[in-house]
Amino acid sequence: MSVLARRVRPDGWRPVGVNELEPNAIEVVRSVEHRSVIAGPGAGKTELLAQRAAYLLQTGGAPAPRRILAISFKRDAAGNLKARVRKRCHHSHAARFDSLTFDAFAKGLIDRFGQALPKRWRPRPDYEIMQTSDALYRDFLQREANAPPPHIGRSSQVLTLKPKEFERTHLLGSPLPIDGWDALTPAQWAGELLWQLSLHAGPKTRLSFPMIGRLAELLLRVNPQARNALRLTYSHLFMDEFQDTTQIQYDLVKTIFHGAGTIITAVGDNKQQIMRWAMAMDDPFGVFDVDFSARRTLLFNNYRSSPDLVRIQHVLAQALDEQAVVPVSKSKATIAGNSCAIWDFSTPEMEAQRLAAFVAAEMKAHRLMPRDFVLLVRQKAGEYATVLEPAFQAVGVPLRNEAGAVGAVMLQELLAEEVSELLICVLRLAMASRAGRHWSECQDALAQLRGIGAEDEVAQARFAQELDAFATVLHHKYSMPPKAESIANSLVDEVLDFIDRDCLIGAHPAYAQGDWLAKVIHAAVLHLHASSAAAVDWTAALNAYEGRCAIPLMTIHKSKGLEYHTVIFVGLDDGAWWSFAGDQIEGTAGFFVAFTRAKQRVVFTYCNRRGTRAKIATLYRLLLDAGVQIVPIA
Repeated sequence: MSVLARRVRPDGWRPVGVNELEPNAIEVVRSVEHRSVIAGPGAGKTELLAQRAAYLLQTGGAPAPRRILAISFKRDAAGNLKARVRKRCHHSHAARFDSLTFDAFAKGLIDRFGQALPKRWRPRPDYEIMQTSDALYRDFLQREANAPPPHIGRSSQVLTLKPKEFERTHLLGSPLPIDGWDALTPAQWAGELLWQLSLHAGPKTRLSFPMIGRLAELLLRVNPQARNALRLTYSHLFMDEFQDTTQIQYDLVKTIFHGAGTIITAVGDNKQQIMRWAMAMDDPFGVFDVDFSARRTLLFNNYRSSPDLVRIQHVLAQALDEQAVVPVSKSKATIAGNSCAIWDFSTPEMEAQRLAAFVAAEMKAHRLMPRDFVLLVRQKAGEYATVLEPAFQAVGVPLRNEAGAVGAVMLQELLAEEVSELLICVLRLAMASRAGRHWSECQDALAQLRGIGAEDEVAQARFAQELDAFATVLHHKYSMPPKAESIANSLVDEVLDFIDRDCLIGAHPAYAQGDWLAKVIHAAVLHLHASSAAAVDWTAALNAYEGRCAIPLMTIHKSKGLEYHTVIFVGLDDGAWWSFAGDQIEGTAGFFVAFTRAKQRVVFTYCNRRGTRAKIATLYRLLLDAGVQIVPIA
């Protein structure tokens, strides 16, 4: 047995793959009680959870066959945590670590046990995922729910409901009652009507992910056997980005694990709460601490940003929390000059030209790669890309709008999809002259997908031969990147046939419903074809697919959890921040998130053609108070 597979004495365990963890982090890693961990930007939240998983799995703190469940908000965050645990643990240990998104976790419960729900709340097995919007709710309230029964109320009481209020309070605001609501108000009547129409009207049940979360909570409330099975399965639960937890998600976790022996570690940063518009709780940490008698722990170190950036970050943090702890930078400054500035431009075209020239010069001076930079915008990334892309192309540095769509899927979303990741994994193995790490990554991922146990050496060897043979055939059949969409389609089909679509659907329940899998596959075909158009070989094509040689352009919300040497925030003006006055706390939190993605430098740009800066004077005042200068650029 590998040394890494042996059990380690708790007092002999040491962090794996990192130089150090701060004392409070070590305390959390070894904890045997519920913990809420407030960890600021760059504190290593994901690493903390990976180290805790390694400690529990390697010391027997999570004894076999029990497992650890980690729940994240984004697919890429869940995948990143899972990958880190794999690197730090023997595969026999890592196989007992489940890293899922909240949506995938809840959907998996409904897909397995949903038919045990009471008839009133039981979806059809082949339900579809419904994408909701203010327009959808507004149309429903005006067309379907505009005539409540007289004993319940008047039409005006329904028609005056705001879509977000209706969704958050009356449709999803509380756990579902087994037999329906008593003494319905007009708003509750409308919510009940939408539930019943979504579940039982039309040829198929149509549910949003928040609705699935509510159904999952009800399922486990009325089905103690399923709830107890989860309690017995999982000795520990990790919740990442806990500041963005919704009441729906919290109620689900509480129904399953409250009063059980499962130990919960909730990690996040209340200063980075930017999802209240999406129903995030106001203070999930406070509620969790009370309900679970959790112990609050603070982390102080910032391993990402230079000392000067950390100093400015603290000024921003205090605007969100007057008692914010002073972080300690563990990173060194590697650039000369100001680490942060606001650049004023006369026109958007001048802005684009100067930013492109600046990035090209910085790449050369500091030997940086395109992915060391990011251009962030508040919204409408496509409009900014129209002006910025030609300027960056002119200096030989491609810019890629990762908020853009490929088919029916957003590019950044596509790259995080399991289908896309497995496709690139197989193609890099088959097409690279030196497979190296691609071989082990590909075999591990596909063997796990097929349910081949880490200790089943015979099955592992047999699959290795099968994978090698397939990669060889693929390499000879498609020696060059596909220059025609039909060829890209055939190639993707062959790879997915080998991966086994049924295994893929079994492991990822979201692919089992509706046409999402078909949309992702079509997007992957389109993107592979587009990435191959100018590629001279497979390495160039696959690099283009993943965007390794292009500077990303994305929105603030999509940058969360990422980090870059230099962050360039384009458009610090009232036009981009038109909604700032409506919720200054969340707006400032978004600003804080954008700023804290940077390791060494932050540049804000302003152009008066896009708007004034009167409405966001608060943000400017924070920066100026921190010593950030406004620099006019011709």
